[in-house]
Amino acid sequence: MILLNFIKNILGPKEPRKSPSVIGGGETPRVLNVGGASKEIPISPWYQDWSHLLLDIDPLTGADVVLDARQLTTLPGGLFDAIYCSHNLEHYYQHDVGKVLAGFLHVLKPEGFAEIHVPDMQLVMQHFVENGSDIHGVLYESAGGPITVHDVMYGWGKQIATSGVDFYAHKTGFTPRSLREVLLAAGFAEVWINASTSEFAIGALAFKQAPTAAQRALLNLPLE
Repeated sequence: MILLNFIKNILGPKEPRKSPSVIGGGETPRVLNVGGASKEIPISPWYQDWSHLLLDIDPLTGADVVLDARQLTTLPGGLFDAIYCSHNLEHYYQHDVGKVLAGFLHVLKPEGFAEIHVPDMQLVMQHFVENGSDIHGVLYESAGGPITVHDVMYGWGKQIATSGVDFYAHKTGFTPRSLREVLLAAGFAEVWINASTSEFAIGALAFKQAPTAAQRALLNLPLE
């Protein structure tokens, strides 16, 4: 039933265009928020006029489709202009990351792209060594409270304890180099990496094909 409702929502009447599509065509571009927990959590501002659908494994999130991201290939292909995935990819074992990324490529349109954010383990380890931190030392303050070294490495302890489920645990980690390599190995044609020291995170933009001029302008990438 969930999958049928998802297909109905996507393939139903087209929304009126609120702003010119940066992808091309006349319909409103679509972004699939993978593992975003809630639509109340802000995503990147360039999606503000897009159709925003939420996919999450937790049925309590009120997601448009409740699904493990490793099963994205069971959805219809080529329906989304972008994937937004923030602090979710680290929740899969290393050998399953390729399955998730294959699902991203499956549901993206040929000119689509994925925006991915994950913890930067290189910065975390550097901070740990250089500052003599304890594993439970606070790295930064988030909206939900302090985030420790242990939280970044193994998953937010407060969330895991409150929920009682282990899919919130972290099962792998990334550095800027390893994230780029895994995205290219998955089949993305071009990858842009941006490391941020503010919350010990890496941001990546991964394109199925070379980004268009309109995409470059939207995403603040250098023009060719």
